[in-house]
Amino acid sequence: MCLAIPSKIVEVNGNTAIIDVDSVRRECSLLLLEDPQVGDYVIVHAGFAIHKIDETVALESLALLREAVERAENGE
Repeated sequence: MCLAIPSKIVEVNGNTAIIDVDSVRRECSLLLLEDPQVGDYVIVHAGFAIHKIDETVALESLALLREAVERAENGE
């Protein structure tokens, strides 16, 4: 099973990018995307950005994930 967490592209260097999720940055491949740009939100799997997603949807998903983590930490 895989959990897809939206990540924001903060830097593009050829066919690779630096992505950010809550200030955690990682490198990923852009080979599977057309015209990736800084500011795009993407879904990353196995080190590859595989799909662009709408910013509003990405931010809503991240908010729900944060809420789930908070509830789990509080034993809810």
